[in-house]
Amino acid sequence: NPMKYLITILAFSYSTVLIAQSNNPYGLDMITTVKEYEESIGENLENEMVDLEICLPSLVLDIRYATENNFTKEVIYPYAKAYCRKPIAKALENVQKELQQGGLGLKIYDAYRPYAATVKFYEVYGDTTYVANPKYGSRHNRGAAVDVTLINLKTGEEIPMPTEYDDFNEEAHPDYIGLSQDEKENRDYLIDVMSRHGFSVYPYEWWHFDFISWEKYSLMDLSFKQLEEL
Repeated sequence: NPMKYLITILAFSYSTVLIAQSNNPYGLDMITTVKEYEESIGENLENEMVDLEICLPSLVLDIRYATENNFTKEVIYPYAKAYCRKPIAKALENVQKELQQGGLGLKIYDAYRPYAATVKFYEVYGDTTYVANPKYGSRHNRGAAVDVTLINLKTGEEIPMPTEYDDFNEEAHPDYIGLSQDEKENRDYLIDVMSRHGFSVYPYEWWHFDFISWEKYSLMDLSFKQLEEL
């Protein structure tokens, strides 16, 4: 029956569209397949995502969204991985070299974040001061932002900062002044070093840094597993 066949095809197409819309409800221009990602690298090698644990083993990872120790109280990432675009990794290498001269190092809380995680975060906490609006996507989704703090290389311990990670209060703002001398100096030093290497701090979170020209990198919704298998 041609009509029955047509209805089946239309129903399948509609369900496919619904699935696509649920993953990307705002119709954003976004890389969602390995093929698209590989094509983007073919256009510009700087689009390649690199595994920071491999290319910069001196970094310490504390990927909070791979644990329940985060504001959602849920495990969001199946793997504790930190990926970012190649130029961002190079800049982090330069940051690490400068910090090491003073006996300090970087700890990474988060780097590339699949778009699906941004949608989840917004569902849990809808204040776009602290959580990216999925209507626009996050700079983390572009592989062009990192959440970091400083550690003492001898002890491996974090040095004093104004707040814990993902503290959604004004004390976390990078211009907040009601701090101890240590907290203020440490925060300002982190911001200064990161800025010297092409990063700008987010106005409401002392730990969040966007890389210069972040906008030239596409939003992505590839999983860590997909990236790991490449």
